Amino acid sequence: MAATYLDTILDHHRAVAAADTRPIERLLDDARAMPAARGFRAALAGCDRLGVIAEIKRRSPSKGDLNAGLDPAAMARTYESGGAACLSVLTDVEHFGGSVDDLQSARAACSLPVIRKDFTVGERDVLDARIMGADCVLLIAAALDPGELTRLHALAVDVGLDVLVEIHDERELEHALTADATLVGVNQRDLVTFQVDHARAVRMAGVIPDHAVKVAESGVRGTDDARSLRAAGYDAVLVGETLVTSSDPAASIAGLIG
Repeated sequence: MAATYLDTILDHHRAVAAADTRPIERLLDDARAMPAARGFRAALAGCDRLGVIAEIKRRSPSKGDLNAGLDPAAMARTYESGGAACLSVLTDVEHFGGSVDDLQSARAACSLPVIRKDFTVGERDVLDARIMGADCVLLIAAALDPGELTRLHALAVDVGLDVLVEIHDERELEHALTADATLVGVNQRDLVTFQVDHARAVRMAGVIPDHAVKVAESGVRGTDDARSLRAAGYDAVLVGETLVTSSDPAASIAGLIG
């Protein structure tokens, strides 16, 4: 079978991780010394309406440039003014045009909790997320074996990060729950075809336990999608392309919230 986008990206990140020889102990000390995080999960769990995780995303492997010249600080302020509950910032350089600077600039410009959106494959990635100032880290179940997922989840919690575990199906949900995930994202986009499957998100909402905050990711195009996902039981939606290509992102967020 041909390599998927995810395969190609993960091969790159695993090669980078394998070449990283920084001492784990020093990174652990630095991570534990960071100020308290802003509480990403709490910001979503405390919503009495659909929470919007608004994403700062310059480009994607499948669509190319989306908003390559965006100003992350200005975008963060706009998202906050529109009512976003949290921010998501891409830090993958090669495939999404993101950076650590994008995350730090966006977080400094607003009061919202921020998730580092990247391809976390090892302990140093988790610790780097905390050290750069992220409040939450993404772990993709399809990118990690169950043991890695459990180990990285525990490390993230230990250093004060919230963890969004991204899944696609019931098997990956089982792995997420085994890792003690309390913040679960369902990616509506198929990793092989990159097509969006709204039916998958609706189905999965019904099997994720209620103790977990439920997030629908990818392919949320507007008010109708947001309304149907809220009705299915989602607490929040993570929205990138729709917002970074919008002429009025604040109004678009207000529309998603309903």
